[in-house]
Amino acid sequence: ELFRSVPGVNLSQTSARDFNITMRSATSTLATSTLALLDGRSLYLDFFGFVAWDLLPVNPNELKQIEVIRGPASAVWGANAMNGVVNFISKTPRELDGNSATFTFGAFDRDTERGQKLDTGTLYGVNATHARAVNDRWAYKVSGGFYSQDAFSRPTGAIPNGTGTQYPGYSNQGTQQPKFDTRIDYDAPDGAYKLVFAGGYGGTDGIIHTGIGPFDMDGVGVSYGTVRYSRNALKVNFFTNILSGDALGLLSIGLNGKPLPFAFDTKSYDFEVGNVSVIGTRNVLSYGGNVRYNSFDLSIAPSGDTRTEVGVYLQNETFVNEYLRLSLGARIDKFGNIEDPVFSPRVAVILKPANDHAVRLSYNKAFRSPSLINNFLDTAIVNQLNLGAINPALNGVIYNFPLRAVGNEALTEESIDSYEIGYTGVIRNRATVSASYYYTVNRDQIFFTQTGRYRASAPPPRWPLPAFILEVLPPACATAVCTTGGLPSVFSYLNLGEVKNKGFELGIDGAISESVNAFANYSYQAEPEPDFPLSELNLPPQNRFNAGLSFSQGRFLGNVSVTYVDDAVWQDVLDSRFTGPTESYTQVNGAFGVKFSRDKITATIKGINLTNQEIQSHVFGDILKRQVIGELRFTF
Repeated sequence: ELFRSVPGVNLSQTSARDFNITMRSATSTLATSTLALLDGRSLYLDFFGFVAWDLLPVNPNELKQIEVIRGPASAVWGANAMNGVVNFISKTPRELDGNSATFTFGAFDRDTERGQKLDTGTLYGVNATHARAVNDRWAYKVSGGFYSQDAFSRPTGAIPNGTGTQYPGYSNQGTQQPKFDTRIDYDAPDGAYKLVFAGGYGGTDGIIHTGIGPFDMDGVGVSYGTVRYSRNALKVNFFTNILSGDALGLLSIGLNGKPLPFAFDTKSYDFEVGNVSVIGTRNVLSYGGNVRYNSFDLSIAPSGDTRTEVGVYLQNETFVNEYLRLSLGARIDKFGNIEDPVFSPRVAVILKPANDHAVRLSYNKAFRSPSLINNFLDTAIVNQLNLGAINPALNGVIYNFPLRAVGNEALTEESIDSYEIGYTGVIRNRATVSASYYYTVNRDQIFFTQTGRYRASAPPPRWPLPAFILEVLPPACATAVCTTGGLPSVFSYLNLGEVKNKGFELGIDGAISESVNAFANYSYQAEPEPDFPLSELNLPPQNRFNAGLSFSQGRFLGNVSVTYVDDAVWQDVLDSRFTGPTESYTQVNGAFGVKFSRDKITATIKGINLTNQEIQSHVFGDILKRQVIGELRFTF
């Protein structure tokens, strides 16, 4: 819920565990263009090319700061930071010193008009943290938690696209999420250097939505280990992510008539070095690089097994005078699955006409590498056609036919060029005002799209109608080389052409009094302008508005916020039968808490979607209604 209030950030939740975040563009069931990190360790899952946010191994009370970087950031962060970065920074064991335990329990409405009418759903969770500073050199932290939630209600009836396609019925799932994390810090005498050793596990199960339909994940988890060394501005990091799990297709049926299984086991090893040097009195030079090795074992992409990535970056920030700052940077990456090195430049000019006001003009170029699935997907599923679409007399007669889903080893990286002008100002030391306008050009975006169709000369098995009908199925195919329309035979990944996007964001955040803070922001995203059919794209909500108040006075604390999200269009699940819009919605959230026992106990009650509006943030997603959540937190 925190991310909903950030201007330019789009969030869609499709199941109890599955939500996606994208900056300045439409989300999808697998949002691939946002990079996420925890203390420098990538949370991005390279095999599928997305972030599973529920695999974050720490609980919210352990986080010190969440940085949201909107716009391309590959010049420093590397691949996959194409539309933005979410950087989680956790508290050190010394900052957490002590014990805490948090108990969460709640319920949510599942009696919907547009979906299943179910009994009230429930959720509960527990988190605990123990941290100690043993002496001036050693400190440690151990934390763990578990979260469980029932499934939301699934939509029923016809998908709102005029085709008559019904929402498929399958057994929806909730989620269970265990997590464990540990960290040891060593501070050398006189602050000469610092060492951090950390490791943990984040697990999840429940529904994940993909381009080939929903999968029910079972026992999916990431184990990790990391070592970090810092000496002044020099930082050396090593981490490993080990992901394993199984999933079963809920709509994707294999040619054997059974649900499509998906087993995966991936390992990532990353070594990174970075440093900052001051040159003279006006220049700050940042430089570094990383090497990453990935190994993959995926049942639906058996041909892909390893990938190596190497990248280096250099950035210089020049303080020309008190009114002008210039930043120039670039990064070069070489991926094993991309033929040529990728160059990501960055230029920014910051003008400060006064101490409390700054204007930023910037150009950034960023990229995303094709994922292993993009390159090596190789599976076949059963698709269906209601023959009544051809002959009304056959309405209700379902014909099953095979459909191949394959990867494309010839894919190149998708990239974005971004131009932005922004303003930030501080008013009377009480409020921060911001405004920005951006214009982006996406090139070679990777789309899962139809690449083959059945023809009269090569009909599908046991085609029950005259073969010539395959040539005139709507939309009719005009040329002999046409692969789209008609009865699809193959879907694959393609680099499509160019997409232009533009928009602006306005925001204000400040203190009304010593105990009350307020914020408001507005985001506008124009309809994308592709040089290929618009039907290949998800269309983001054009208008988003957020406003809220928070207060903390003595023993009492609380907040209230309202979010408006415009309607949107989605086309990224299966074929065009499942394309459709979502309605605009307004979500009101609120919370109230009281502290007891000298602030050692905090009791809070939270409400999400207090007006109980039926919210569907993706056309294929679950329906969300009111949630009421209680929380007790103890520190000792």
